[in-house]
Amino acid sequence: MNKNFYITTPIYYPSAKPHMGHAYSSIIADFFARAKKIQGFKVFFLTGTDEHGLKIQRAAEKKGMNPKDFCDQISITFKDLSKTLNLTNNDFIRTTEKRHLKSVQNLWNILEQRNEIYLSKYSGWYSVSDEAFYSNDEIEDIDGIKKSKSSGSLVEWVEEESYFFKLSKWQKPLLDFYKKNPNFILPKSRKNEVVSFVKAGLKDLSVSRKSFSWGIKVPSNNEHVIYVWLDALTNYLSALNYPDINNHLYKNFWPASLHLIGKDILRFHAIYWPAFLLAADIPLPNRIYGHGWILSGEEKMSKSRGNILDPIKIIEKYGLDPLRYYLIKEVSFGNDGNISQEKLENCINSDLANNYGNLCQRIIAFNEKNLNLMIPNEINFKDIDLKILNDFSLNYQNLIKYLDNQDLNSYINYIVEKLFASNKYFNDEEPWKCKDDKIRLNTIIYVALELIRKITILLYPIIPETSLKVLKIFEIDENKIHLETIKDNNFLKLGQKIKKLSILFKKIDTND
Repeated sequence: MNKNFYITTPIYYPSAKPHMGHAYSSIIADFFARAKKIQGFKVFFLTGTDEHGLKIQRAAEKKGMNPKDFCDQISITFKDLSKTLNLTNNDFIRTTEKRHLKSVQNLWNILEQRNEIYLSKYSGWYSVSDEAFYSNDEIEDIDGIKKSKSSGSLVEWVEEESYFFKLSKWQKPLLDFYKKNPNFILPKSRKNEVVSFVKAGLKDLSVSRKSFSWGIKVPSNNEHVIYVWLDALTNYLSALNYPDINNHLYKNFWPASLHLIGKDILRFHAIYWPAFLLAADIPLPNRIYGHGWILSGEEKMSKSRGNILDPIKIIEKYGLDPLRYYLIKEVSFGNDGNISQEKLENCINSDLANNYGNLCQRIIAFNEKNLNLMIPNEINFKDIDLKILNDFSLNYQNLIKYLDNQDLNSYINYIVEKLFASNKYFNDEEPWKCKDDKIRLNTIIYVALELIRKITILLYPIIPETSLKVLKIFEIDENKIHLETIKDNNFLKLGQKIKKLSILFKKIDTND
């Protein structure tokens, strides 16, 4: 079994500072990166910024800056966000880097040599905001203003000389590939959208522009810049030092295991990108997952709508782990979801403070009072103890399946169920009534501690900082976290000293 795992976020367009949508994609990608690491995989996790195109050029001109200086300034805010979100990314790629230019021009040359690109003239609708071409069927007229039906972005009529990629040629090979690889695009609703679009007929794709200059030049014709999406998508290869296909990064991590993207850029990733790769005879990624949007009210967040939620401010007020937990648990993965102060505070109070925090706090405090912060020496499991402990082992393969299928909702639902079951176990077994039965008292405490350890390992990819605090009381540091150990009912060393635990999550007064 290949124990390498390559995961990517979309590379973010730095025309404005990051918002909650960017944070969401990054946090979800970090969840899978951490989950795979504790499964024993060697993980390569990539994020970065997409810095070319007319949108960037115009944003820079508005500021009176040249595009590169503008990108240098904005890109830093995305790099800083990676640190603020406690991401475990191995690399941060910028499409203005030399390694990327080399990769893009190499891919272009291959496509040109294989006669997959030809020079003609483009006439049609173009959205600068989306950096996307639209057909007449995809445009609507609202009060005399032409907009994209799918994104609501303004479109403008463009006529210019352009290179075209023979996308139409790849319609049948793409449909054949989707059929042979039914889980290439997830969730299934997104796959159905893509298959329907491709079946309706693919037209050749304009892959260069002459009307602006901010981009990577076409190697054989420097009057043209390469279409920003052919440029941007290649970042997934650039970070692995492509076109050197014999280097260890490319050999170990390509094809990518998972491209995690927002649903608005699904077409580029699930149609154009596979077609470019097929045409260049480069292996396709294993999976494209198009998640939903984080909404502000009922709308997608965007600078033009003025409805941006700043993740930094929310983290400053509530902390990073509560935000990570909320976005992973309360936003049904694959669907749209929104964030509100009320929902976030309720989630912190009910799930984190009352359920998880309270479980850890009360059991450690009870241990301190009765066993002086020691793991019991003598234990004797009853059926009721083994039933709750063995549930993790019985469901281990299901948990792996959830992670492999990006079934985040089932994964976290299992954790929540185990939290409720663990609190119930401790209440029902009433260890405070076992003062005259030392072995039973010891066993209940031991089982409760093991439940904390197992649940905390499952929580680690979601709330890493808090999980490490809890695991530290058992002297388990980050490099000793292994998912497989949740199957072990005798992991904790009998007679070992454990540490005190401070309050994990403070309850929020929702009346303030």
